[in-house]
This record gives sequence, C-alpha cells and structure tokens, in this order.
Amino acid sequence: MRFDETITIATPEGVDLELTLAGAGSRFVSALVDLAIQTALLIATFVAVGLLTTGASTDREGLAAAAFALISFLVVFAYDVLFEVLAAGRTPGKRLNGLRVVRSAGEPVGFLTSAVRNALRLVDFLPFAYVLGAGTILATRKNQRLGDVAAGTLVVRDRRATTRAAAALTTPVTVSAAAVPESASWDTSAVTAEEIAAVRRFLERRAEIEDQARSDLARTLASRLLPKVGGVPPDLSTERFLALLVAAKAARGESAR
Repeated sequence: MRFDETITIATPEGVDLELTLAGAGSRFVSALVDLAIQTALLIATFVAVGLLTTGASTDREGLAAAAFALISFLVVFAYDVLFEVLAAGRTPGKRLNGLRVVRSAGEPVGFLTSAVRNALRLVDFLPFAYVLGAGTILATRKNQRLGDVAAGTLVVRDRRATTRAAAALTTPVTVSAAAVPESASWDTSAVTAEEIAAVRRFLERRAEIEDQARSDLARTLASRLLPKVGGVPPDLSTERFLALLVAAKAARGESAR
C-alpha cells in the first residue's frame, strides 16, 4: 500500500468507524521532524554535561556520564512513548503532519501498547534510515511497521486537523444491530432522532477527543438519555450504553439522521 487509504473498523459496541491510514511518505516526514528534535535535545544535553564536568573529579565525571546515559535513553525511547500516551497519540512530528497513533480498534494507545510499539523502533530502523520499517509499511495491508504489528496499533490521519482544513467533511458511522443483541429489548421510544444523531456524532469522533473531554461528554449524554430508556442493565459503561442505544434504534428501523 503506497497511498493513504480509508479502512472501516468494527468496534466491540457494533459501531463501524472509518479511519484514514497514513502512508509511508507522511510517516517518514513525521519521523524526520521527531528525529531532529531528539537530536537537538541530545546535543544540548551533551553540551550541558560537558560544561558541568569540566575540571571535575573522576567520581563526578562518572556520575555525569550515567546521567547523560539516562537522559539519552529518555530522549530516544521515552520521547515517543510519553507523547503517544499523554498527547493522544501525537508526537510533535505527527502533530505537525496531522497524524496520530491509535490501537487497532481506533482507541487511544496506553503505556504498555506504546512501549511495545517503540521497543521495536530500532529494528524498524535497520539496516539504516528506517529501510525495514518503510518496507513493512508498504507491504502490510494496514500500513504497519513491525512495531505496529507487534503492538496492534495504526497510524492514521488526525481528523481534528482535517476538520480544521475542511470543516464540512464528516466521517459516516454505521451500526450493526446484530452485533449487539443485548440492546434489542430496550424501550427507546422516548429517545428522539435528534438525540440519536448527537450520540452518533460523538461515537464518530470519540477517538479524536482528549480523554477527559471524551469522558465528560459521554457522561453528559448518558445522564440525559438513560432515564428515557427502559431495560438497560446497571453494569454498562457510558460509551457502551451510547453505542448500544444507537444499535437498538437501528434495530427498529428508526432513523438517526
């Protein structure tokens, strides 16, 4: 696969989410930006350590060398992990190019997932300049390098950036009622088409929303709609309730548009 391509992901809640995969070219540019930042940080660290240890004792030089090794590890490895976990899958290079890392189900990446993904970055770099990683991206169906395959992650176009460039563009979501039979018996007659449309818009864009805002919005929607729906079990998460609600409406042939 050589160009960006849209794929459809079926979430556990029965929501089909469309994502645009990032191609090798845009990912390479993002990697170059991040590499430039990391190189600048390493040079600055090296210079700072050199200045601090000028004329220092052997013990102090050894301590400085250990500190430089630790900082170098953090810059080379933890840089990507921290940004991917804390900045919704976007390193500075990815943010600049409108890309983000997500899990294969379209969800935000966690620490372990990102750590596995980036632990294989050095392998992807072989034999030089990400030749192996680029070849794997071109060869795999979902544009995944080895780290992505091992961690179950994808690099996709960030629709927040796309929306800013083309505000009228939206991504459709379809719901498979057969995938969520537990909601078939719910009484959803009091829920309006406008409310379902609002829920669908949230489900379409939830992977793009910052974690806290996403959680707050899901709770707000659920608190308004839960009293209107009969037969809902008490142990559902807010997002699963919202997805099952859309599926229940779809099972009755009630339009959400």
